[in-house]
Parts: sequence; structure tokens; C-alpha cells
Amino acid sequence: MDSKGIEQMLSALQATSATAGGRVAEAQSPQAGADFAQVLQSSIAQVSQTQQQAEAMAANFAAGNSTENLHEVMIALQTASLSFQEMIQVRNKLVSAYQDVMNMQV
Repeated sequence: MDSKGIEQMLSALQATSATAGGRVAEAQSPQAGADFAQVLQSSIAQVSQTQQQAEAMAANFAAGNSTENLHEVMIALQTASLSFQEMIQVRNKLVSAYQDVMNMQV
């Protein structure tokens, strides 16, 4: 495995760690006071891009015209799967919070 792949994986893990630690605004955008909808939209776009890249790597590997190794393809697929699962959990929390607000007595 080359150092470029290790550095990419390390940066992806650091970004995921920062996101999980509640530092979404710091990890994704340097400007202060980022709009929630904008941060959410960029996160969804990033998950989509990760999945598309992983699928493309898998298709190229299956066709035999790829320079990636099997372990790089598997890591990309697992990263895409994990990011999608994380997005689903965020969506579930948002729906739960919305339902809690809607059930409040005024």
C-alpha cells in the first residue's frame, strides 16, 4: 500500500472523527456560522460522491482495467457503506427531534 492511500484513509478517518465529535462546522467549513441546511446538503453530497467513487472503483476492478488493488476497492466500498449508515442515523435523529417538537404542548 502506498503512502498516498494511507494519507487519504487517515484524512477520511480524521474527518469522520471530527464529525462524530460534534465539530461539523470546523471539519467541513472554515467560515463561522454556517447554515444548517447548507452543511446538511454538503454532507449528503459528500456521501453520494463517496458512493459513486466506490462503485466506479468496483466496476473498474471487476472489468480488469483498474490500477487499484482489491483491498483498496474493499476499503472504498466499506467507507461508502459506513458513511451512508451514518447519514441514515442522522436522518433518524432529525425525524425523531421533529416528532418531539411537533408533540410538544404549547
